[in-house]
Amino acid sequence: MSTVTQSLVRSRAETVQIVRSPGGIEAWLVEDYAVPLVSLEFASKGGSNQDPEGKAGAATLTAGLLDEGAGDLDAEAFQRALDDKAIELSFAAERDVVTGRLRTMVRNVDAAFEMLRLALHAPRFDEAAVARVKSQMQAGIRRETNDPDANAAKAFRQAAFPDHPYGLPQRGTLASVEALTRDDIVALHKILFARKDLKIAVVGAINARDLSALLDRVFAPLPAEAHHRVLAPITLQGQGTRQLVDLDIPQATIRFGLPGIARHDPDYIAATVVNHILGGGVFSARLFKEVREKRGLAYSVHSSLMTQDYTAALMGGTSTKNERALESLSVIEEEIAKLAADGPEADELEKAQKFLIGSYPLRFDTSTKIAGALVHIMRDGFTPDWLDARNVEIGRVTLADAKRVAERLFGNQKLLVAIAGRPSGV
Repeated sequence: MSTVTQSLVRSRAETVQIVRSPGGIEAWLVEDYAVPLVSLEFASKGGSNQDPEGKAGAATLTAGLLDEGAGDLDAEAFQRALDDKAIELSFAAERDVVTGRLRTMVRNVDAAFEMLRLALHAPRFDEAAVARVKSQMQAGIRRETNDPDANAAKAFRQAAFPDHPYGLPQRGTLASVEALTRDDIVALHKILFARKDLKIAVVGAINARDLSALLDRVFAPLPAEAHHRVLAPITLQGQGTRQLVDLDIPQATIRFGLPGIARHDPDYIAATVVNHILGGGVFSARLFKEVREKRGLAYSVHSSLMTQDYTAALMGGTSTKNERALESLSVIEEEIAKLAADGPEADELEKAQKFLIGSYPLRFDTSTKIAGALVHIMRDGFTPDWLDARNVEIGRVTLADAKRVAERLFGNQKLLVAIAGRPSGV
C-alpha cells in the first residue's frame, strides 16, 4: 500500500463531520466550497422488500411518484418549480431501502429543501400521475420481455430466493403493476419513511449550523419508527440446478451464483479480494483470462459479492454463443473449483490488493459520488473511520486468509445457474 494512497484516504475521512440537529436528525457532512453546490443523499430502510403480498412493484411506483406533485403543486407545477431553480431531485426504491437525491446551487438551498420536504410529507399521488407512472413501468417491463439479461436475472432470483421478496421483480409484473391502486401507494408511503435507520450524507458549500436547521425542517416530522413487516433471512437456494428461459436468440446469457459472506463477517474483506481475483477485476481476473482471452468465448465475464439485509451471495454472469454456452459454463466451474482447491497465488493477491486500494479514491471524485459513498458506508454500519480502515484491512489480507476464504466460498458448492437463450445441449 503506498504512502500517498493512505494519506489521501485519511484526509478524506477527517473531513467528515457528524451533524446532530436539535430535532435528533443525524447526518454526515463534508464541507466543500470549491463550487457553490450542495448535494444530499439519504436512504430510509424498507424498499421493495416491503411490497405487500401480490403487489410487486408498489415501492418502485411509490418512489417514482414522490416528485410527481406535492402540496399545492401538481406534477407539472412541481417539475416547473424544480426546473426554474435548477434543482435536481429524485427518488428510487431498492431492495432494502428507498433513496432520495438532491442537488442544488447554494443560493437555492432553502427552496430545494422545501421541495424535498413537500415530496416526503405531502405527495399528491394524483390519479393521472399514478396512471402515467404505471404506464411507464409497464412499458419498461414489456421491453424486457425479450431481453436475455433481464430474463436470466429474473429466473436466477426466482430460483435463488423462492417465497421471499428478494425473488420478486422490483418493478413488478404487468399484472401486478396494473392492479396497483392509489390506495396501495398511500398505504405504503406511510410506512416507507421513518427517523429510525435513516442515513443522510451532505456534501458541499454549507456549514453544520445551517444544515442542522434544514435537516429538522425536512426529516424531524417523520415517524420515529416504521411499521415494516418482518422478513426472515434466506440463504441462496437452488444450488446444482439450471434454470432455462427459452429465447430464440443467437446468444445465451448466463447467470450463476453461490451463497456469499455477510458484510460484517470477519472473512468479508478477504472474500472481496478473492472475488476480485476470480471475476471482480477486468483484465487480471481468472474468468476474464480463461473465458475471453484464452478461448474467445465471450466479450465479458464477471463476478461480484452481493450483500443485502437478509442474504449474501456471490453472483456472476456472461453472454456467449448458444453453441458454446456449456463450454463457457464448464470453464467457469473449473476455475471456481481450482480456486477452492488451491487458492490464489501470491502475485494474484498482491495485484488484487493494489487495485482495490488504488482505485478506492475514484469513488470520491464528485460531490454526488461522495454523498452516495458515505450513505453506503452508513448503511453498512460503519463510522467515518472506515474511510481509513477499509484499505488497511484489504492490505492485511494474507495468502493464507485468501486460500481459507476461497475454500469457504467455493469448496464443495454447486452453482445455481440460469440461462436465457437456446444453449446447445441444455
